[in-house]
Amino acid sequence: MAGPTGRRHEGGPALSAQLALLYDLGSTFTKVAAVDLATGALVAWAKAPSSVATDVTEGLETALGEAEALGGFDRRQAVWRLASSSAAGGLRLVAVGLVPELTGEAARRAALGAGAKVVRTFSYELTSGEVRDLDEARPDIILLAGGTDGGNKSVILQNASSLASARTDAPIVVAGNKVVAEEVARVLQAAGKQTWVTENVLPSVGVLNVDPARQAIREVFIRRIVHAKGFDRALRYVEGVLMPTPTAVLTAAQLLAQAASPARPRDREAGVPAVTPAGWPGGVVVVDVGGATTDVHSIGKGEPTQPGLIPKGLPEPVAKRTVEGDLGVRWNATSILEAVGVEAIQALMEKVVPGAVAATPGADVARAVTSLREETWRVPAAAWEIALDYALAASAVDLAVSRHAGQIEEVYTPSGKVSVLYGKDLTEFGLLVGTGGPIVSNRLRTAIVRAALSSERQPLALKPRRPRTVIDKHYVLYAVGLLAERDRAAAWRLARASLIDLQGEPS
Repeated sequence: MAGPTGRRHEGGPALSAQLALLYDLGSTFTKVAAVDLATGALVAWAKAPSSVATDVTEGLETALGEAEALGGFDRRQAVWRLASSSAAGGLRLVAVGLVPELTGEAARRAALGAGAKVVRTFSYELTSGEVRDLDEARPDIILLAGGTDGGNKSVILQNASSLASARTDAPIVVAGNKVVAEEVARVLQAAGKQTWVTENVLPSVGVLNVDPARQAIREVFIRRIVHAKGFDRALRYVEGVLMPTPTAVLTAAQLLAQAASPARPRDREAGVPAVTPAGWPGGVVVVDVGGATTDVHSIGKGEPTQPGLIPKGLPEPVAKRTVEGDLGVRWNATSILEAVGVEAIQALMEKVVPGAVAATPGADVARAVTSLREETWRVPAAAWEIALDYALAASAVDLAVSRHAGQIEEVYTPSGKVSVLYGKDLTEFGLLVGTGGPIVSNRLRTAIVRAALSSERQPLALKPRRPRTVIDKHYVLYAVGLLAERDRAAAWRLARASLIDLQGEPS
């Protein structure tokens, strides 16, 4: 198994009394970042293979010990010890709504924004077969929505009765019609279900209200899921903030977007600049490639930029996250291969490393991809391995951003043909950030990130056209998000020190 890896900050250790330790318990690796709060400097960074299958603290202790040795500090110096986690499959959530395109979709968006992985979505009244499917999905949490405020009451009440008889003991967040929300909670609690009631995710048609549900999901994560997944053993290393890793990254993306906008009073007080030194227009897109999933975060309105383009469907949230559970370069490497095909992967490998396919053991790329599913800790070393990781990561980025971005469709109406937009228009978003181990650790990182850009192959996918492109060189965006919960100015300094510009790098 691969051992710990890390690096010491280029400026040397900063033995400051203002030291923060920021952990991420990932599906593949556990990361530790030691940050000097006074300067935002990264004192040391280290990672070790995650040890969720045995004791989660083993991998954490290994990475923390490596960081101490590299940075020349003692862990007892830390004034803050904060953590995020996506290990053990992340936060598995089932969303239950009324109409698929309305409350069902609103519930799904709330779940994704909270850092959950939506494993199933159900609409209308649950059937007995669907309740069995829900049990088999093994959710960590259920988000129950349905009906606008004052609208349909019967469906969410019926679904509460069905969930009351389900085998699952997953806690249930009720975020539906406020007129019957308390009655729904009583039905569930009478059956022994842990229940949280929050505001409706769709209080009226066309109006999204996902933030209260996101906050409730995070509270459930902290109170219950951490213990259920065995992460409570790591709590002696942590105090204060504990959240799903995607939530931390989304928080970091929001900080970056706010730094390019007129400063709010809170930001001015924290020392976050109104405009970054180089500046960028529009919104921010963050692509986070991991071993199990690829997440895309976009911060910005994403309104149509083309004349005559008509938006359709539910309004898009300013802070949007999508997670592609089939696009991970280790746990789900075979899913990427199935999605794009062996020939496409081979072509990408040959594009960056001529002869890479022939150098693959047995010249069998499909078998090499399958081995990554079995050896998730493997770090590429040989040229063909680097080329294969590039091909998988670039394919994941291309597919994930295409799914996240808005799509143009031609629709015929009595007045003639019109172009409609479903989703967010990212074409004029001004900043693209690449993060995640498969990007950060690959020398072909520029080409991987640029797979997120618009292309002639996908003329109807409204992906970014000409953004400023940067990478999170030490994979610390999660740390930026964690730190923003305590000290926004220090979080901004860490982000500014950790993002490097890819303009001018060879693709």
